Order: sequence, then C-alpha cells, then structure tokens
Amino acid sequence: MFCPTKMLVSSYTRSHILCFIALILTLTSLTESRYHHHKEKHKHNSHNHHSSKPEPPSSSISQPPTPPPGPNDSPSPSLPPSPSDEPDEDNTGVYNVRKFGAVGDGVTDDTEAFKTAWDSSCSNGNDSVSVLLVPYGYTFMIHSTIFTGPCHSYQLLQVDGTIITPDGPESWPSNISKRQWLVFYRVNGMALKGAGVIDGRGQKWWDLPCKPHRSVNKSAISAGPCDSPIALRFFMSSNLTVEGLMIKNSPQFNFRFDGCQGVHVESLHITAPPLSPNTDGIHIENSNAVTIYNSVISNGDDCVSIGSGSYDVDIRNLTCGPGGHGISIGSLGNHNSHACVSNITVRDSIIKYSDNGVRIKTWQGGSGSVSGVTFNNIHVESVRNPIIIDQYYCMTKDCSNKTSAVFVSDIAYQGIKGTYDIRSPPMHFGCSDAVPCTNLTLSGIELLPAKGDIVLDPFCWNAYGLAEELSIPPVWCLMSDPPTSLQGALVDKCGSP
Repeated sequence: MFCPTKMLVSSYTRSHILCFIALILTLTSLTESRYHHHKEKHKHNSHNHHSSKPEPPSSSISQPPTPPPGPNDSPSPSLPPSPSDEPDEDNTGVYNVRKFGAVGDGVTDDTEAFKTAWDSSCSNGNDSVSVLLVPYGYTFMIHSTIFTGPCHSYQLLQVDGTIITPDGPESWPSNISKRQWLVFYRVNGMALKGAGVIDGRGQKWWDLPCKPHRSVNKSAISAGPCDSPIALRFFMSSNLTVEGLMIKNSPQFNFRFDGCQGVHVESLHITAPPLSPNTDGIHIENSNAVTIYNSVISNGDDCVSIGSGSYDVDIRNLTCGPGGHGISIGSLGNHNSHACVSNITVRDSIIKYSDNGVRIKTWQGGSGSVSGVTFNNIHVESVRNPIIIDQYYCMTKDCSNKTSAVFVSDIAYQGIKGTYDIRSPPMHFGCSDAVPCTNLTLSGIELLPAKGDIVLDPFCWNAYGLAEELSIPPVWCLMSDPPTSLQGALVDKCGSP
C-alpha cells in the first residue's frame, strides 16, 4: 500500500489513519508467523531429544495368540521393505543386523554379521536396554552360533524377519557340532520377542535313516550318525523372556532351557509334523522359576518335557496337539542316574489327538524323586493315555528289570475331563515293584471313550492313593496306604531344592 508523506505531519486524514493501521497489522502478522515457526521447530527438536528408550518386557499376561500360518507357508515375505526404511542404530541402542553386513536373502551366510551385532549390543553400556533387530522382510541364514554373555545391558533380540538354518545335514559344516543351532550362554537379562519366524528346516534331519519313524527295516534304526540340532538353547542364563514368535520345523527340540533361573515363555506358536522325531516343544532341565503361558504347540514329541533338576514350574493355558506326546515329566533315571523334580503345576490347558495327556515317565534303575505335582483343569480330546505314570519307560524291547527307581509321590489330578482313544485305558499307574507310587489323589475326573460306549477300567500297579470323589470311570485299583516298612525308605529321596 502506498502512503503519502503527509502521515508524518500532525494533521492526519482518514486515508492516512487507515494506511497506518494496515502497516501495524502487517508487521504484527509477520512477527507471529516467525514466532510460530520457531516454536514448532523447537517442539520438534524437543521430541527427538526425549524419545523413550525400550524397557524390559512387561510380565503381564497376554491373550492366547492367533494361530499363525501353517508350517508349509513360505518364511520369506514377498516384498522386502527398503533398507532406507529401517531404523538407524546411532545413539538409540538399536543394532540392526543389516547395518552389520547381514544380507537377508536366505542364501548368503549371515552368521558373522549376527555375531558382530550381538557383540556390539552386548557390550553397550550406555543404554539400559540394547535392541538387536532382525528386521521384517528379510530371511537370514545363519550357522550354529553361541551368543555369549554376560552383557552390559538388558538384551532385547527383536525378531521381525525370518531366521533359517542351513538346509539339512549335508549343508552343515563338518567342523561344527550338529547338536545345537542358536545358543545363548550366561546371559543375565534378555528377551527374545517379535512377530517373526525361526525355521529349523528339519525335514532332511528327520529323514536320516537312523530316525525312529524311518524304521520300516528295523536294522536301519542304528544306521549312520543321528545327531540333530536343538533349535534354541538357553544355557546357564537368568531373567529370560521368550514371547510372540513362531518356531517351525526344528530338527530336534525347539527350545531347551538348561541351568536357567527366572524364565517366562509367553504366546509362542511351535509347529512340526506329527511324525517328526524328538521335536519336543519346550524342554526344561536343571531350571527353576519357569512359567509357560498362553502358547500353542503342535509337534511330534512332548509338548513340554520337564527334566531332572527342575522345580517351581508353572504351566498355564497351553494347547498341545494335534499330534505329539502330551505334557511330560521325564524321562528320569536313565543310565541309573539320580533325578529330582518338584513343585510342578500344569493347569487350564487342552491336549488333543496326542499319544499322552499328562505323563510321568521314569526308567528302571534310577533314583531320586518326583513330588509336589498338580495337574488341574485339563481338557483332553481323543488322547490315548490321558493320565499315565510309567515307571517302566524303555525305548527298546530289551530293558532289564531293576530293583531301584525314581520315587513318585504327592501327585494331584484335578478336573481332568474329556475323551480318550480306546486303544489304551484312560488312566495308567504303572509303578515300580520296589518303589511304589504314593499319595496319588484324584478328583473331578471324567474320561469317556472317543468312540463307542464301553468305558475301560483304569490300570494300577503298586500304586497308593485316593479318589476323593466318584470319578468316571471309577478308580478302584488304587491301594490306600503303603506298608509302614516302606514309608521310612521313601522319605528324603532328594531333600529341599
């Protein structure tokens, strides 16, 4: 706007006044615009400088997971994201394996990149949590590796992509043990989480001629080496969380926790074919303070197996099957060994189309004890042995009788209901001749045949206990009290854990 110079004199016209007002408004608008721009810039920078660091995973219990795709689905997403979309690890405590040289094409050996990324993350002392990121959209092939602690910070291994093994025994380097794949050793404080897949590509391992299901020709059972890798092993570690992943087609056990304390397993989906040998879902050995919640396991062996030296284990809301051997304590006492297991609870779970429901299995000749075990609110569907204690466990037909055994006592079966496969009785208590089972208690048992109307009687051998209420079928075969001469010999087989 053009304003005449007469504005500078004391006599103002109306046009001069309007011109002056317009000038003031223009200057005010420019000032506010500059202030607003500066404020937004400061606000943006403040957000960047105060972004929250990742925290150790919460111990709250999530809902059961939605079953992921089946085991035959491709592990590799079809459209990998651009690497430019991946988070930068600079000053954020995030260590992306791609930034350490991992290719993620499913063919290239990415082992060294993973090991370098782990070492960097583990040695990071600047952050309370270090995140080792396996990004979505890539398939990483890595060989047998030991990730070693202790670390300077809590480790979060975030698996959003896919990790695969070399393709079978012929692709496994001859100088590397074939007994384990991914091992975490002496790590105190770690979470393994994500929406990704860990694929053991087990078919070629299962097809080795020495495997049991290949024994059409019985002589083939002992033919050739039979070592197969455990997919994930945690050894002498503590404060562990495993959550949300899909584990498929492990050559042998899917998980093994050995010598661990403070383990929380949550919302896993573990899958392998029903005839895949020795593919236990989760195996616990010499470990305590273990919780396994809200998971789905369908495999060719035990859904969960609890080995010697384990105590304070809580299992809740599992779905086991179809396939597999149910939830087992044991096997214990092999090769005349001493075994102790105590304070185990399994509750609120489903076992379907499996060889066993809830099982305790021990070898003859062992020693030690299994005590303080509760199986509560278990639903079974077409299970061959819904309730079983087998103290004559044997993998061959030539096991000799022995006079010692692991002592089984204080076992409670509560609310075990559903249907059983009529090839076996619904309850089997096969206890040792020399060391009977004692203090077995049953309540709320309702087991009916999956087919037909004939209800089979339970089987008992040298088993002492009580059915606290009428069960279906009735349990008349338990003896009431062990002889006094036995009671003293059956005390303190293991002592306090």
